[in-house]
Amino acid sequence: MSQNLKLIIFVVILGLVTSGLLLGADALTKDRIELNKEAKLKSAVLDGFDVSYTFANIHDIYADQVEIVELDTYTFYVDEITNRVSYQFEGSGLWGPIIGIITLESDFETIVRITILQQEETPGLGGVVAERQYLDNFVGKKMTPSLDITKEGANQDFEVDAITGATGTSNAFEIILNTNYQTYSALWQAQED
Repeated sequence: MSQNLKLIIFVVILGLVTSGLLLGADALTKDRIELNKEAKLKSAVLDGFDVSYTFANIHDIYADQVEIVELDTYTFYVDEITNRVSYQFEGSGLWGPIIGIITLESDFETIVRITILQQEETPGLGGVVAERQYLDNFVGKKMTPSLDITKEGANQDFEVDAITGATGTSNAFEIILNTNYQTYSALWQAQED
């Protein structure tokens, strides 16, 4: 058998073995990955409601504390004590989707907390959009008339400073938050009336 044929057979066998291992690992961890995603969403909602939990009791606390309201195909999470409302937002960032949870006071206008669940922005620049230090700038800000992420300095109660060196991400994040808010606000106001 020629040396080239032996090499091709070896590469094919090695490829089949490693593919099998990867598929097996995927099958073994698929359920755990979904549970972790679910726990991450629940923790973001509970953090917005200022509810204490541990990862051992997160599912029980969530079930006791959070009312889920489905309107059309949109989901709202309501704190049964404070009437704060959370919803998941999603949109295109500069390099990929930005997905997160925003929690609003019962007036459905004042931001309590924003948590990013997924983003693909440049680490150290646009990736700052997911850092707690930056997201805390949104606390107490108003979503109306529309949230403005500005480079000019935030002076109004609906303005937040942009991320330095990440204008594209800042602009995308502003569009994501405002677009999702318009949709969710219209649905929420309609069901309140």
